[in-house]
Amino acid sequence: DEILVCDMYSADKTVEIAGELGAKVVYHIQTGYVELARNFAISKASGDWILILDADEEIPESLTKRLQEIANKMKQINYVEIPRKNIIFGKWMKASMWWPDYNIRFFKKGSVKWSDEIHIPPKTAGEGLKLESEEKYAIIHNHYSSVSQFVERLNRYTDIQAKNLIKKEYKISWEDFITKPTGEFLGRYFANYGYKDGLHGLALSLLQSFSFLIMYLKVWEINKFPEREINLKELKDIRGKMGYEIDYWFKNVNLSKNPFKRFLQKARNKI
Repeated sequence: DEILVCDMYSADKTVEIAGELGAKVVYHIQTGYVELARNFAISKASGDWILILDADEEIPESLTKRLQEIANKMKQINYVEIPRKNIIFGKWMKASMWWPDYNIRFFKKGSVKWSDEIHIPPKTAGEGLKLESEEKYAIIHNHYSSVSQFVERLNRYTDIQAKNLIKKEYKISWEDFITKPTGEFLGRYFANYGYKDGLHGLALSLLQSFSFLIMYLKVWEINKFPEREINLKELKDIRGKMGYEIDYWFKNVNLSKNPFKRFLQKARNKI
């Protein structure tokens, strides 16, 4: 009934194309992330029900029909959690926390509000509905198409995340430079079955862990690179802690079904 485009003063033909297609265009200051712009766009929308899509997302006809049924027949529902199909480096990622990747994107106006912080789920009011984790009901997310694009967004997002940690009075801990990235990798690759996505799963688990390292290093940078002596005993203690976690996952993952069995076994021996 209404198409509204929230533009952050883009330099391409977004506004021109949106206008030609009959969309109403509103402007929001460039923030580097979408949450604030979402709340602003919602305030400008006139419909009772709102569907939010980012610029790299689309929905199939099957999801359109399902959402229309909910809006027309399920009056008690205030918001809908929708699965999202993430296409990364040309592959639909089905593991390592990329699927079903539920997002609240369809809701009655006034029932959903996003935080001012990046990548924080919105606050909701009323009764919600979680769609089945089926491809026909999923938002199609044309996510990262190249490593360069991943690194560019990583750099932008970690700037914001590091500043948020500072606001929360996070104190620099050199141990976090090791434990946080390692924990992120183990969580995605083993606990959330990233190895089932083959080389894509390994690459993305490593990239996600790298983003954690960069975030904590940027906190250190913001604090003017304070010096801190590190002795070998402290490193040995961290090695022991992380070694235990790594060993746990190697013992509990069924390597017989893992395409990287030989790689993992060699890595374990080196660790």
